[in-house]
Amino acid sequence: MKVYRGLNSIDKEFEHLVVTIGNFDGIHLGHQKIFKRVIDSAGPEGTSMVITFDPHPVKVLAPERRLKLLTPIEEKLRLIERTGMDTVLIIEFNREFSRIEPDVFIRKVLVEKLKVKHVIVGHNYRFGKEKKGTTELLRRRGKRYGFKVTVVRNARVAGQVVSSSRIRQLLGWGRVCEAATLLGRPYSIHGRVVKGAGRGGKVLSTPTANISTPNELAPKEGVYAVKVLLEGEIFDGVANIGTNPTFGGKQMSYEVHIFDLNQDLLGKEIRVYFIDRIRGEKRFSSVEELKQQIQKDIQSAKIILKSHRVNIDLY
Repeated sequence: MKVYRGLNSIDKEFEHLVVTIGNFDGIHLGHQKIFKRVIDSAGPEGTSMVITFDPHPVKVLAPERRLKLLTPIEEKLRLIERTGMDTVLIIEFNREFSRIEPDVFIRKVLVEKLKVKHVIVGHNYRFGKEKKGTTELLRRRGKRYGFKVTVVRNARVAGQVVSSSRIRQLLGWGRVCEAATLLGRPYSIHGRVVKGAGRGGKVLSTPTANISTPNELAPKEGVYAVKVLLEGEIFDGVANIGTNPTFGGKQMSYEVHIFDLNQDLLGKEIRVYFIDRIRGEKRFSSVEELKQQIQKDIQSAKIILKSHRVNIDLY
């Protein structure tokens, strides 16, 4: 997949270009539905393209909302590539870009620069200054400039509209199973194993890997049954997200205990997939009580993971 960072980086004319435009945070089932339409429309002879923005417009226009993204830009690109898209155009979003009128965006970007043949967007897509651009405007300008416009209805799962905001909400509640049904895969975070407090093996007799992650959003604090991708292999495990209140911790940490693995992971890259929530985080009255609960959590995780058939290799 070819990635263009900025309009000025495009140095060619595309054959029968079919594009979709949006933020696509999460690359959930709704986004995947649109991408499939784009790829099918482009066919083997045309070019499929995702136009997306970095940073996310909310980060620029409403930073007070403190939006936490499901997928940082590099993660987003990895997931888009998995769908089979040919190209991605990343447009830098800033206040100057936000003031571009919808008609100007259509004429200068879609028509003059890209020479699009087909634009495919979600039915609630809005664009341009003050979000004045609508799908109806796109249709009218498509007739004027000679490109086709297709509007795709929202994807639904069990009657529920699939959306990035809904997935963020579910993760905030710790409902990772429901989030996975809307994403089409288990939610995951990735990062490097860093040095932690060292209590896992020495004090609790359960060695853990402490993760430093670029991901902005993690599920609600608590203990989870997880799958772990390490150096191309998948392992079962149990993860804890929280501040370690039994030890008076204040800082949020992400720790994972990988079953049947006895090696030093310091400095290694791992990805943790959240399969199901076991319990919330709590403060125990003694280290011994915590050790007993950890063993119970491990057994619970093993039961959960045995019953969940998830092919992590797909993600």
